Amino acid sequence: MSRSLRRGAIAALVLAIVPLSACAAGTDAASLQVKPDHAATSLGNNLQLNNILLVTEPGDGSTESETRPAAVSVNISNTGPTAQILRSVTVGGAATAEFTGADGSRVGEISVPAGGSVLLGGPGQPTVHVADAKVQQGGYSPVTFDFDTAGTVSAEAAVVSGTGEYASFAPTASASPTAPAASASPSGS
Repeated sequence: MSRSLRRGAIAALVLAIVPLSACAAGTDAASLQVKPDHAATSLGNNLQLNNILLVTEPGDGSTESETRPAAVSVNISNTGPTAQILRSVTVGGAATAEFTGADGSRVGEISVPAGGSVLLGGPGQPTVHVADAKVQQGGYSPVTFDFDTAGTVSAEAAVVSGTGEYASFAPTASASPTAPAASASPSGS
């Protein structure tokens, strides 16, 4: 076999392998069934909700669904020109959350500044607390966020125990009942 014929055969073999290998996974590959550990979703072009988690009080390790307090942890970023107001958060379709400002006082809404972000549940940030969420640690639960102008979005949030790296995000005792303030904004904005 001549040298140029061998080169041509090798080139043809390489070109045939590339398109054939793309079909190897098929249309129902196992990797298509994997859920991300920490959900992220977008609402319109300007609002992004990243790392949506429900952090529960440390439990007994039970995997059964139980009604328990939970804190919603999510980083909400707003790349738009106007602030977005988070009006409500619902967990599991039934449990409505209470908002607490960065100073610990109860508030009626949370403002996400234009060009900024808010880490709900983070140190020095507003918190979202649900007193009676029916969730299963290690599972997923639907969470719905309602914004004044951006609208409503739902996502599946991972349910984690408030231990280890999530200890600082675990739910705490409810804020003392005071008159709701107009809104809470992230510190430093």
